[in-house]
Amino acid sequence: MNYPVWEVPYLGGGLIIALIAIPHIFVSHFAIGGGMFLAYSERIALRDGNSRLLEFLKRNTLFFVLITLVFGAVGGVGIWFSIALVHPPATSILIHKFVFLWAIEWVFFLIEIAAALVYYYGWDRVGARTHNTIGWIYAISAWLSLFVINGILTFMLTPGGWPDNPSLLAAFFNPGYLPSLFVRTFVCIALAGLYTLFMASREPPGEGHDMLVRYTSKWLIPAFIGLPISGLWYVSTLPTMAREMLYGGVPSITMFAVMSVAISVVLFAFAYLIANRNPQSVNPTVAVVFMVLGLAVTGASERVREAVRRPYIIHGYMYSNATLPTQIDDLRQSGVLVEAKWASTDRATDGNALDAGRQVFTTLCAHCHTIDGYRGIRSLTHGWTQAFTSRAIANLDALKGYMPPFAGNQTEREALAWWIVSLDDEVRGQIDAGTVTVTLGGAGGADIVEGEDLWEDYCGACHSLDPDEDNPILPKIAGKSADELNDVIDTLEDLEGFMPPFDGSDQERERLAAWLAAFSARSAGGAQ
Repeated sequence: MNYPVWEVPYLGGGLIIALIAIPHIFVSHFAIGGGMFLAYSERIALRDGNSRLLEFLKRNTLFFVLITLVFGAVGGVGIWFSIALVHPPATSILIHKFVFLWAIEWVFFLIEIAAALVYYYGWDRVGARTHNTIGWIYAISAWLSLFVINGILTFMLTPGGWPDNPSLLAAFFNPGYLPSLFVRTFVCIALAGLYTLFMASREPPGEGHDMLVRYTSKWLIPAFIGLPISGLWYVSTLPTMAREMLYGGVPSITMFAVMSVAISVVLFAFAYLIANRNPQSVNPTVAVVFMVLGLAVTGASERVREAVRRPYIIHGYMYSNATLPTQIDDLRQSGVLVEAKWASTDRATDGNALDAGRQVFTTLCAHCHTIDGYRGIRSLTHGWTQAFTSRAIANLDALKGYMPPFAGNQTEREALAWWIVSLDDEVRGQIDAGTVTVTLGGAGGADIVEGEDLWEDYCGACHSLDPDEDNPILPKIAGKSADELNDVIDTLEDLEGFMPPFDGSDQERERLAAWLAAFSARSAGGAQ
């Protein structure tokens, strides 16, 4: 809350980071694997006297150098720029915690750049053995950059004993470090194989084309064998909540994980089998399809890695909205607006409720949500009442386990709820016309009287009264008496799935139970 929040209309800051980071990750891993490919393949070509392979390496060195020096460097700067704007508190922690390691990584990158330039310009200018040694310096320094960055990336999801043990080594060599390093190394080799397979496919038809296609396709074998093993190892180190989300707790995350695994299997199996058994059939079009699938796997796997970290940006230490778990109780007393240095008001009142609600949204929600675009709050809450919205906000972490708990006080929660429902043009028109009055300070912002009103405020946004619509309530309440339903409502949080506890009064709970029992009886009578 010490920093302004950068709101990007429609896209959102998180999606901006993804649009920059995924191509950078794809290319940077390919550049690391490309260094390995060049150095190892040159050694093989010199040993076997394979002039065709040597000429192939010489022609393609320039592209590897350009990828490393230009795209990789610019993409890295783009990531730094975007994360510093989208989430400055987390970026500040990474800089201060790992400043020495960042400096080491930049040294490795400088060595990589220098070695790549000398390697490119050294063809036919230095001895073959010396030239190959320079290639190995390029490959090793590129991999050492990964060695350093991997520790910082895995720290955010598996910080282990940090901050209880705030040493640099404990943070860097965290539980996910080694398996992630193996995963990323296999990915580097595989992406190098995919690109060089594409370059080999452009060779003129004939014996040389087939030899190069077969050779480059063999670079997919280590990934086909190593990725499943190292991937399972990596998953075993994830926090319990992250594994639960991965294994079906959040269907969208599970879908991306399954898609990543399925595409990987198909990609590596088909790319190797087609290229090795029938190399003459591999043309540039086929090779480009394989590369696009490789990019899809990269995007899906990175999406999963980022998603399972929620509700944290640094697991267990900082939530995605930059609040700390240790701050929540205090913020629920003082409110977030008084602590948010860039908010235009320090408290929510009846007179400024909508503006205060907008400020609360900016402070606590805009890190992940937009108004109308990616994760747009208007569409996610369409049809909700103010009372239901207020109660949903109060139970965010119970309703959606991947969302942080609401950190504001009650008036800020109600102000946020009023602002959210006012995004509906009809509701906003009623507010402007004075037919709906914005007031703060009630249990949920409304004077509940009838059981049907209670249904709308507590249940109607998730459940349906129509048996033919999604999530109908009738099968769940059929045959139950008012007393039985009263007991069920009293223990909602213990039921299967994400259900918030009922936070109304005893009288409201009894009235809602009686209304549901009567509705069930009427429905049963109508069915007869």
